[in-house]
Amino acid sequence: MQEGSFIWTHLEKQHRVVEKKIDWLWLIILLLAAVLLFTINLGGLPLQNGDEATVAQVAREIWQAPADSMGWLYPTLGGKPYQQTPPLMHWLIAWAYALGGVNEWTTRLPGAILTATSVPLLYCIGREIFRQRWAAIYSSLIYLTMLPVVRYGRLAMLDGAVVSFLILMMWFVLRSRRDLRYCLGVGISFGLICLTQGMTGIYLGAIVLVFLYWDTPRLLTCYYFWMGIFIGCLPIFFWYGFQLFHYGYPLNLDVNKSLSHIQTITHSSSEAPWYYLLEICKWTWPWLIFLPQTIRIIRENNNLSWAKLIIVWCGISLLIIALISFKLPWHILPIYPSLALAFGFQLADMENIPLFSGYPRTWVTGLAMLAVGASACSIYFTGRTVDKVELQIIFAAVALTMTLAAILAERGDRQFLRILIWGSYISLFLLMKSNYWIWELNTAYTVKPVAAMITKINPAVKKIYTSFPYHRPSLDFYSERTIIPVSNSDLQYYWQYDIQPYFLLNTSTLQNLEISSIKVVDQVEDGQLITK
Repeated sequence: MQEGSFIWTHLEKQHRVVEKKIDWLWLIILLLAAVLLFTINLGGLPLQNGDEATVAQVAREIWQAPADSMGWLYPTLGGKPYQQTPPLMHWLIAWAYALGGVNEWTTRLPGAILTATSVPLLYCIGREIFRQRWAAIYSSLIYLTMLPVVRYGRLAMLDGAVVSFLILMMWFVLRSRRDLRYCLGVGISFGLICLTQGMTGIYLGAIVLVFLYWDTPRLLTCYYFWMGIFIGCLPIFFWYGFQLFHYGYPLNLDVNKSLSHIQTITHSSSEAPWYYLLEICKWTWPWLIFLPQTIRIIRENNNLSWAKLIIVWCGISLLIIALISFKLPWHILPIYPSLALAFGFQLADMENIPLFSGYPRTWVTGLAMLAVGASACSIYFTGRTVDKVELQIIFAAVALTMTLAAILAERGDRQFLRILIWGSYISLFLLMKSNYWIWELNTAYTVKPVAAMITKINPAVKKIYTSFPYHRPSLDFYSERTIIPVSNSDLQYYWQYDIQPYFLLNTSTLQNLEISSIKVVDQVEDGQLITK
């Protein structure tokens, strides 16, 4: 009897060792696939005009600040105090500048690597809440092949890092239900979120509290849990305390006000509360075709931990960001991991269906429609200019993927999932390798030639006035000047009363201004740099 028990214990230990080896293998595969997708052609395009350029400018000023100026603790933007968010991401980028110089690649690398690590981290969450390994695998691969996750995760913005820290925090929360020592990791992760995006950490922390209240309420009364939260929050308390002590006036902690500066960057306005639902509907394909069945299976299992986590994670995130007046596409990133977990469980559940069984007609129809749409786009770009060939190839890859997946799904062959995942990954790889993955760059004039023109003037000139209707932080970053948009009447005022003003104007504005003694410093396309 004892010998049999010993053999059983030995076999169980061997099984656990094999399981851990398989998990580590998948973690390495997912990390390598993510790093490749998130870093390919990372520095090939200029910085996006928005948060990306602002983050880069703050990071460069931290890097350039004298060692005794405490610039890393009191960051600036254009020489003025920068208090919109704590500077964790800016510190990482400044460190990358110190190692590799100031360029697009070093600017985006810290955020890209952090977001890439969120892929294997999501696999860890899947292994905690799902019984089947395939549910964790599918969840990670779906998350990896979501266009918004890859595109915004590659940009030098805060949201990719926040999502990575959020997934890490959720994993610690799930682990702490079995081992209270992981409560310290919950607090540290929460502190990292707050050090990255300030008040955003509060609503992401609310997801944890609501989930625990619903699923594991005993943790909310646990001394170790709150001690971990307190320890994790110490750095953010110290940072805000130093700001208050140094500047001597209350900081702006209001979320809406802290986001209001983006309106001048993106010339956006307040959107409807359902704005983010539309964003999900626009950019979550092809995985959105599984949504009806996924909602049904979550509703049927809403008493299980994984369903509770997904409901709370997705629901609270959508509710809170819908209440913020200024809505931007990348603020929805924290929702995508929960969607990936939901879709991953749905797809893993299909592994139990007998081979060549029928799949819902909506899946086949959805894949067929995507195939037709991608084929039409590929044909549209056929025979156009050489620079459009990349788009033709990308849409052709999407069309081929959707066509093969639709055919296999029609036959009831579960291999259509492998085709869908591989094809989506390759299509995203082609897009990121092209010059079209930041399509917002084509909405206004090209920044780099204009910045190169501005850098030719006297370095002592730090302010240039422009007739362009809104502020472009990317132009400030590349020109290392402050470019201020003003009205025509203000332009005439500065021209009359400034000793040596510099204007960046387009041809039509220059013709309408009543100014004289004009000296054209340089001209690029429709833009002219003039002075007296």
